[in-house]
Amino acid sequence: MLWGSGGEGMDTLERRDHAMEHPMSQSFDASRSLTAFEQDSTLVAAIEMSQSKWLVAAVIPGVARQPLKKLDADAGALLKQLQRWRDEASKAGRAIRRIVCAYEAGRDGFWLARWLQARAIETSVIHAASIAVSREHRRAKTDRIDTELLMRSFLGWLRGEKRHCSMVAIPTMAEEDARRPSRERESLVGEQTRIVNRIKALLALFGIGGFNPRLRKAAQKLATLRTAEGTPLPDNADAELRRDLERLRLVREQIRTIESERVRRLALAPAAATGPHAMVRLIARVFGIGIETADMLVNEALARNLRDRRAVARYAGLTGAPDESGERHREKGLARAGNGRVRRGMIQLAWRFLIFQKDSRLVRWFRERTADGRSTTRKTMIVALARKLLLAPCRLAPTGATTAAPKLPPART
Repeated sequence: MLWGSGGEGMDTLERRDHAMEHPMSQSFDASRSLTAFEQDSTLVAAIEMSQSKWLVAAVIPGVARQPLKKLDADAGALLKQLQRWRDEASKAGRAIRRIVCAYEAGRDGFWLARWLQARAIETSVIHAASIAVSREHRRAKTDRIDTELLMRSFLGWLRGEKRHCSMVAIPTMAEEDARRPSRERESLVGEQTRIVNRIKALLALFGIGGFNPRLRKAAQKLATLRTAEGTPLPDNADAELRRDLERLRLVREQIRTIESERVRRLALAPAAATGPHAMVRLIARVFGIGIETADMLVNEALARNLRDRRAVARYAGLTGAPDESGERHREKGLARAGNGRVRRGMIQLAWRFLIFQKDSRLVRWFRERTADGRSTTRKTMIVALARKLLLAPCRLAPTGATTAAPKLPPART
């Protein structure tokens, strides 16, 4: 059965929700709700999700008790339970004009949030690391305790109070799908490295070095290898190496398929002045930035509607983590609380930028501040350069408009 098709009480809930006034927030602030919280007409639910069961807590207007219901991991069952709680509030003399739900970001992603929003239920996804928890060494942790903590943090966020928790921006299905090729390629590149290291480690057991598994004729060269004792490789080791080489060949073929498909999609896309494809083309024109880096930056960072430049740097995890108390003033290093893919990609891009854009203003700025030659200074300043490089494309329109020139050196011809 398709989601939302059939089910007792579900059609009634949908008709009511579409007919009533629904004060949805028009803008998004991760730290607090921008919609006035009317507690007497708002049904609040917090969901603790697991693979097989969902534990749902609710605050029902006009009802003193705070129910806690364990459901099967099924969106239809959740919708029916919200219907029953709203009917319960109606019997208590309270008209429900708004239903809000929240759950913690995790394995299940955003499908439930989109599914509930399509049925006029305001849904938020809580950033898992933004909820304050007890710092006891062996604190109690159960689904019931976690649900109470989610509800307490969510109510504070709804009241507009800061630092209770932060919400994650819910992407559309198209936005999520656009990130898949880059993420799959990253996973395959990691798998390729693991296979190569495994082959080299196995050969090292027999005193063999200098073998390159990435060569096209690596499988034929394997038959000519001799151990330190001058004998051919044992049968089992030789069979294992050949299986690893076959896996490596398959992984490299899949990487090439992803790269060629990305180029094909960019070529087939209309040459519009705005949109993600226009942003990818614009950034990829800069010498030293390839299609892979441009695609990752656009889909992981630049296409997001972040509040300001500081929010962009925090999202990439390229901001500091101060440790100040009394007379102690020090930095603990990078916060690393943002998107790890963007952070790693920008630091790699910063090192490439020093090679391919030697005459640019940003590279001169880096050279002046690392003139002392100390490695610690270079390590600190390369992060600062990565942050500047990330903020430069953000000065373009978020839609990818090419009317404004990028703040990066132009591509060489």
